[in-house]
Amino acid sequence: MMNLRISGALCASVALVSCSQSNKEKPVPNIIYILADDLGYGDLSCYGQTRFSTPNIDRLAQQGMLFRQHYTGCTVSAPSRSCLMTGLHTGHTPIRGNREWDTEGQWPLPAASVTVAEMLKTRGYTTGAFGKWGLGFIGTEGDPNSQGFDEFFGYNCQRLAHNYYPDHLWHNSEKIMLHENDSGMTGIYSPDIIHKAALDFLEANKSKPFFLFYPTTIPHAELFAKEEYMKRFRSKFQPEKQFEGTDGGPDFRLGPYGSQPEAHAAFAAMVTELDDYVGEILSKLEELGLEKNTIVIFASDNGPHLEGGADPDYFNSNGDLQGYKRDMYEGGIRTSMLVRWPEKIKPGSVSDHISAFWDIKPTFAEITGAEMSGETDGISFLPALLGKNSLQKQQEYLYWEFHEQGGKVAARMGNWKAVQRDFNKIPRGATELYDLTKDIGETNDVSSSNPEIVKKMEEIFKNAHTPSEIFPFSNEVKN
Repeated sequence: MMNLRISGALCASVALVSCSQSNKEKPVPNIIYILADDLGYGDLSCYGQTRFSTPNIDRLAQQGMLFRQHYTGCTVSAPSRSCLMTGLHTGHTPIRGNREWDTEGQWPLPAASVTVAEMLKTRGYTTGAFGKWGLGFIGTEGDPNSQGFDEFFGYNCQRLAHNYYPDHLWHNSEKIMLHENDSGMTGIYSPDIIHKAALDFLEANKSKPFFLFYPTTIPHAELFAKEEYMKRFRSKFQPEKQFEGTDGGPDFRLGPYGSQPEAHAAFAAMVTELDDYVGEILSKLEELGLEKNTIVIFASDNGPHLEGGADPDYFNSNGDLQGYKRDMYEGGIRTSMLVRWPEKIKPGSVSDHISAFWDIKPTFAEITGAEMSGETDGISFLPALLGKNSLQKQQEYLYWEFHEQGGKVAARMGNWKAVQRDFNKIPRGATELYDLTKDIGETNDVSSSNPEIVKKMEEIFKNAHTPSEIFPFSNEVKN
């Protein structure tokens, strides 16, 4: 964990754990960051969803700020979360792909990484993560307890998090067996007990600053919801879509998705249940008297998936955007983001500020007065949150890379967006160029008429990427 450096003027002679609590002139706000899994840009009713509604999540927009140009860290889970935790884009962040770890879990964040949680602990925050981790197995240097989280409960492994009735979850380093799910039973729906643990964390830490990271598994495949939610949507989304999955054998509940004969109903049911979870979090804050001093953020880790019976076209999950999870088009990487901070953010406000996951860490640093240790690709968007747009700095560019499917990279510079596929091959694919002011759906490639912009984008592709021995492009061009 990073070394603590606190100036005498800030906190002269108090204990480390109580520093921020004793700084009564500038109390730090509580922070809740809710991260949906594979939720599309258009899957919330405040972003245009019409087939079902999300009234509790919409409250965050009504009482806070809706971002229209916010981006994820990557187009799949682990690297996206690595960007969020480290404040580095995928050309620099340590985890750049969904690489598996022997036994269970994914490739670990290195000990040298300074996560958002570690940073906030220097300001006296108690930190908890509840849901899906995917950045290092128990006992490795990427273990959430080794990366700044005082408490973790949920799935360590994102592959096992595909299944909603698992045989175990993790509470810190303790493996919690769920025997109610033995032999194919469906006794414990994992999001329910993860959600309860998150609410318990709020209750237990109501008297001190806390950071709650809530990376839910919903609505990632498999598409399973409880019957009380299924019956609300059954037969309402015709023609229904059926999915035949893995319902037994050696791979059962080890990653492959279970069968779902009512995939449309299940998807709407899952997002509705997530919406209810968010409503219960907001109600808990009100009950504890913490509403005014708590920032609540909601986003998704990447675009909608096409697995397990999911049907994003049926639900118009991407609105006007092109692409899905694993694509570098807007549909794969642009996400909803809602931020509520009572008496700080103007209710019902909308922001077109261009931002990404790696901006979260410096934003939290500026809000809390925490010191930013290590490098970052991010820029604080606190001025945008406070409506002080004239003071808001802008990113020179945003950059993403994805190492599967032949390799893909993308960059956004102002309103220009470039995508290059087959980046892992020789020759590499042609650079596509889109003007997002005129073509948000990225249907008209204007690269041939803008060679100078293409050249600048290709320079970004070259310069924004630092080679990684763990996640290399196999045909790196030597400078």
